[in-house]
Amino acid sequence: MDIPSLWQELEGVLTPMLSEFRSRRSLRVEQKADASLLSEADEAVQAQIIRSVRAADPDGVILGEEAAHGADLLRGRSLSDRAWIIDPIDGTAQFVTSEGREFCSVVCLVEDRRPVAAFVLAPEIGPGRTPVCVRLNGPGEAIEINGKQVAGLSTTDERRMASVTRSSGTAARSYEQELTARGYQLKTRTTSQTLDMVRACVDLSSFTEPALEPFGLFFRRRQKIWDGAAGLCFAYAAGLYVADGAGRARTEIDIALDLEDPVFDSTLIASDEVAAQVVVAASGS
Repeated sequence: MDIPSLWQELEGVLTPMLSEFRSRRSLRVEQKADASLLSEADEAVQAQIIRSVRAADPDGVILGEEAAHGADLLRGRSLSDRAWIIDPIDGTAQFVTSEGREFCSVVCLVEDRRPVAAFVLAPEIGPGRTPVCVRLNGPGEAIEINGKQVAGLSTTDERRMASVTRSSGTAARSYEQELTARGYQLKTRTTSQTLDMVRACVDLSSFTEPALEPFGLFFRRRQKIWDGAAGLCFAYAAGLYVADGAGRARTEIDIALDLEDPVFDSTLIASDEVAAQVVVAASGS
């Protein structure tokens, strides 16, 4: 299977597609049961991703966030062998507002429960609202940003930013207070979980405008598989600390994929060991 060609095709077809939807004066938008948003663009983009993936892989399972178990999606032979996890627009609330920029289309390939390749297209975070595409072609490959190979974040660099997003209306957690006391700048409101995870794996700042600085830590409770799979893939490739909130190592996708809404209890990735220790120590808070 030619993964680089698939990623190139998706970048070529999705970039103008997303731009066209963004240029419309109005979009059909509805609220789902979990209070997240669904737009007509989400549905159209997912349908296009499915067509491209299915042409490259007739047999693998496809799990898309929108109507995850439709008959046109689940055509694979085994949920534990090869699966494609799709989030057509991560950050729909950003997508449907003209000032929003932090949204992306996401595809992750999982083989034997291990995320092995990932594609993230953020069409408006570059200079002059240009695209930034982050890709991983397979195990042992380097992460690429706009075709340039980049290294994962180093654990030796001190960082004072952390993404600890939580649902609107949720009270601050004790580790937020401790991180703040240690001088960390916290992001607590969600834009795109995938982009936050990417920022915890590689440095996007030189590719983005305004610069999206790297996070030393990403932590999220009750994270849906669509929001986390690609980020885990990049974290593994970068050699980062990957665990749940209790500090238990996560070496693979350890939840059932055949559920209606697969959800990780918690997800923690970090290059900053101090920040990770603070979150784990307070995981019961």
